[in-house]
Amino acid sequence: MTDEKYGTKAVKKAKLVAWENSNPERDYTVDISFPEFTCLCPRSGYPGFATIRLVYTPDKKVVELKSFKLYLNSFRDRAISHEGATNLIFDDLNKALKPRRMEITGDFNARGNVKTIIKVSL
Repeated sequence: MTDEKYGTKAVKKAKLVAWENSNPERDYTVDISFPEFTCLCPRSGYPGFATIRLVYTPDKKVVELKSFKLYLNSFRDRAISHEGATNLIFDDLNKALKPRRMEITGDFNARGNVKTIIKVSL
């Protein structure tokens, strides 16, 4: 019997956490890059690798960084298309934060000689 690692446990419990914005009266930009995103191709099961970039102007809430990291890591064993993953990340962040502006970019590595970049914004 193997013990489940603490990181695996943390990823299984991952939930986005929104904190109060300390400066809601001001427009400013938050730019977060996550260069180790992975998910599985829903047809082949092969892993897809990407950099996920979040750029947003917060309103009343900001995303807590560790929760965002764990949330993104929760995709590593999920069979989901590049478009599906990028849009789901956008929807979940939009629901949690209700930002003034936001763009999510899924910059997926080339596979089969095809490179994909997905951008979702409001």
